[in-house]
Amino acid sequence: MFNNSCVLVTGASRGIGFAIAKNFGHQGAFIIATATSDDACLKLATILQEDNIQAKVLKLDLGSTDSIANFLLEVKELNRPVDVLINNAGITRDNISLRMKASEWDDVLATNLSGTFKLTQGILKGMLRASYGRIISISSVVAVIGNPGQANYCAAKAGLIGMSKALAQEVASRHITINIIAPGFIETDMTKVLSEEQRAFLLNQIPSKKLGIPDDIAHACLFLASPQAHYITGQTLHVNGGLYMQ
Repeated sequence: MFNNSCVLVTGASRGIGFAIAKNFGHQGAFIIATATSDDACLKLATILQEDNIQAKVLKLDLGSTDSIANFLLEVKELNRPVDVLINNAGITRDNISLRMKASEWDDVLATNLSGTFKLTQGILKGMLRASYGRIISISSVVAVIGNPGQANYCAAKAGLIGMSKALAQEVASRHITINIIAPGFIETDMTKVLSEEQRAFLLNQIPSKKLGIPDDIAHACLFLASPQAHYITGQTLHVNGGLYMQ
């Protein structure tokens, strides 16, 4: 379905980002994947190559304006216009609000929201020239229900939703759709460290009584990036097993 398409996936070295890159790659897309360290880039490039996925892995730190600028230059030099942008990369710096350090707030907002906007702004210019594009940002269920100890993360992920809706209205007439996916609790490295008691508590809140898997989010991305979703823009797709029903 995505033969000859160029798909940029941020934060692709593991978890949801890796699943997204892999699924688009298996659909024939050329993948531009990002990671934050040289070691992670090398490891990811090796894995994608072994899986026969055409890809270029580049280093990107969304918390650094210079890193974003350098990355955009590298993408331009590839001479492969980006058709699909998946904003997946993000960080956490959890703490209860009364103890949250200014740096914990600033780092999360700078990376998860401001950095994502700067990257989107840069990629969007090429999409406007091509009069085509698909942008999908990965938010979170906590953007709409909140989560104690994550005021910074919730604010940034909620900001992605508002940002995406504004951008969607600005570029809809140019055949560019911008949507959001809000995952619930997904089986990733972060959930693997939960105790049995914590896991049981989470499962009790989810009507389907199970955690999602990264492929669940990847499949939602494939749909929103497909021709079948050409009339869907500015929407938030919740993928959470019924944890939050809009």
